[in-house]
Amino acid sequence: MDTLFFGDFETAGRAVLSFLQRRLGFDLWMVTRTEDEDWIVLQTEGERYGVEPGAVFRWADSFCSEMVKGNGPRIAPSAELVPAYASAPLAAQMKIAAYIGVPLHLEDGKLFGTLCAIHPSSQPETILAEQELVELLGAMLSTILQSELRASAEVRQREKLKAETLSDTLTGLYNRRGWDRLLKSEEDRCRRYGHPAAITVVDIDNLKRVNDTQGHAAGDILISSVGATLRNAARPPDVVARLGGDEFGILSVECDRGGAQALLERIRASLVEVGVQASAGVAMRDPSVGLNGAWEEADQRMYIEKRSR
Repeated sequence: MDTLFFGDFETAGRAVLSFLQRRLGFDLWMVTRTEDEDWIVLQTEGERYGVEPGAVFRWADSFCSEMVKGNGPRIAPSAELVPAYASAPLAAQMKIAAYIGVPLHLEDGKLFGTLCAIHPSSQPETILAEQELVELLGAMLSTILQSELRASAEVRQREKLKAETLSDTLTGLYNRRGWDRLLKSEEDRCRRYGHPAAITVVDIDNLKRVNDTQGHAAGDILISSVGATLRNAARPPDVVARLGGDEFGILSVECDRGGAQALLERIRASLVEVGVQASAGVAMRDPSVGLNGAWEEADQRMYIEKRSR
């Protein structure tokens, strides 16, 4: 297989899954991503198990987690005879009698996910001879992935530069149109690679009172101050936007739950330093609802906090 033919990781993944199912059978082939405790399905070939791209399982429950730890072989024609696989919680959720899995690695050697397959009945021992082929295809996918991820940061930066014309005149942040465009681009990356991401929504609590008592010029100064504070609290690759009125959004790219919580704490502390009272909510992207779902959840959490005041 010529890696140049595939063009990108997603196309290569589809080709590899289709080829392996034709060659080896198995009812479900997957390319997956691990992130914290989650095992995220990025691509699938086969429908019998009903697993679709975007499905999320617990990593610790999977056969792949045991394979990566060295507790089970990469090819198990009779997985029920392998103690680590037979006792894996996933085995209680679905009938798995045969298993294939190889790790996919990032450039720094860290685990990205797996190329794997499951089948409801045992397979002949002859499939053990295919391990070298499966490992080769897994290594090829890892190489394509590494190359693509190296270019991803540059692509994201170009997208942000193109969206700079869609900025809010008062704060210099992205406006709602810029936010929508960059959110869609990042959602495409999250779906392709399984990147974690978070949305934080911040709403000034007392803008109307400031406008009413001190004038709109004072209100504009307040909005501008909050915009600068949020920009300083966010990381360089993050997207900070004024969504309208007194509401702001931050898209934290390739950010896990700990990083999202750390950002929220930085925002709260920074706003206190500049004497601004604001309500905030944060939510992680869930593959089933994407970044728009995280935005809606963060917005709801922000309003819950605002009402509690």
